[in-house]
Amino acid sequence: MGAVNNSKTNKENPLPTEAKKILQSIASEWSDVADPNALQVIRLKGAMTNEVYQIKWPTKAGEMSRKVLVRIYGEGVDVFFNREDEIQTFECMSKHGQGPRLLGRFPNGRIEEFIRARTLSASDLRDQDISALIAAKLREFHYLDMPGPKTVKLWDRLRDWLNTAKRLCPPEEAESFCLTSLGEEISELERQLSSNQFVGFCHNDLQYGNIMIDEQKMFITIIDYEYSCYNHVAFDIANHFCEMAADYHSETPHLMDYNKYPGLEERQRFLRIYLSSSGEEPSDHEVEQLLEDVEKFTLASHLFWGLWGIISKHVNDIEFDYLEYGRQRFQQYWRTKPKLLDS
Repeated sequence: MGAVNNSKTNKENPLPTEAKKILQSIASEWSDVADPNALQVIRLKGAMTNEVYQIKWPTKAGEMSRKVLVRIYGEGVDVFFNREDEIQTFECMSKHGQGPRLLGRFPNGRIEEFIRARTLSASDLRDQDISALIAAKLREFHYLDMPGPKTVKLWDRLRDWLNTAKRLCPPEEAESFCLTSLGEEISELERQLSSNQFVGFCHNDLQYGNIMIDEQKMFITIIDYEYSCYNHVAFDIANHFCEMAADYHSETPHLMDYNKYPGLEERQRFLRIYLSSSGEEPSDHEVEQLLEDVEKFTLASHLFWGLWGIISKHVNDIEFDYLEYGRQRFQQYWRTKPKLLDS
């Protein structure tokens, strides 16, 4: 889950030596920077797994400062994804003109171009104009031609995460989450949801903190590709709808409010815009079919992030009630499964 923009200046410089060297080298190539060593480091709060810093240099003219972003990878997250795959995705995204450019790498992080745009808030996802931009952008994202095999990783990833959760959990915790029966649940979902599904390149974590908007150009950029891979596109859309129930900047960031899950009209509008952004108007039947598929894939989203919550509790020391978050996702899975799946 991505970074969000509540900045506070960090008094001591938390950057690794390798990062500082690259930053000085980048700044020394900019003729308008007064002193490449005079960098200001500002911690951006709200990242769920990484530490993210804005780096600024005063320019000779003094009006605009030069900025880049430094991302220091969180501990323990390598159980969730392959960092080299993520870097490859990031570089490929840059070549496709999507997302920020990669400016440098060091052992436990990277330096990215600073995008002059703001990160969305929870309420932005409900704004019809912004939501329409997200729908069109997501369709474009799904059709990107990315390197590597174009096969769905979702089900294997769920099984891997389940095995990891079983390994990390004490017995009573494993029992409270019914981990012994989840293997069958994953297999059942795979059986019922895999056929006749369109596969595209999916973000898989499309929460508001991973979407930026340039409000002058009304242009959307999707960032943070840690979980991105080829997948059923219905999963990606379902996951985005589920994220509308979250507010990671509230007093209780770990609690989901499913009353905020988008209503039928809101979902239909999003899917119609998503489908029509290809240039052809979809039929009502196409919209309804995708709607039905997306609803079923919310179940896979709940298992995905439920397992993520359990594992994160054991590998991450960020202040966030991961276990309660995971519990909420599983509760919603068991609550909605009977009406969404053919029993």
